[in-house]
Amino acid sequence: MENTGPLSHQEYFLRPGYIFVTQRPTLISTVLGTSVAVALWDREKKWGGMNHFLYPLVPDPHKATAQFGNVAVRALYNLLVREGSHRSDLDAQIFGGAHLAEASPEEIEVSRRNITVGREVLRKIGIPIISEDTGGTRGRKLVFNTATNEVAVFRAERLRDSDWYPYRDKR
Repeated sequence: MENTGPLSHQEYFLRPGYIFVTQRPTLISTVLGTSVAVALWDREKKWGGMNHFLYPLVPDPHKATAQFGNVAVRALYNLLVREGSHRSDLDAQIFGGAHLAEASPEEIEVSRRNITVGREVLRKIGIPIISEDTGGTRGRKLVFNTATNEVAVFRAERLRDSDWYPYRDKR
């Protein structure tokens, strides 16, 4: 979407294992199951970013990527600070960590640990969580407005191929 004025928003689909930070008003969307997304917003600068991680902890520091919560949350924070944000101006929101009714015990444990790691890293950094929609047995589709810190969350019994549209072919 092209920015056509001061209130226009670009759109960005956040894929699993990625982080997106922007100073421009942006609608960041993603789809979550057992994975978790953390959104950080700078109250003073009115910008933010979001990550989408699949696993709680990286088992080998040499393989650290944004697929792991302990890496993704700290990296999101560091990117915002590099752009000029101050920790005292940041608020966090956390989403996801669901497991379907037919989930295996391992999947249930991953979803719970994803939520715990997201919360724990934010606590250690010192960023308050002002909102969360986590756990349960329904996946989520969400849209984060980086200009206002508003998030629309849609819960889904099942995540279908069409939930990824129009981004399905770009995954």
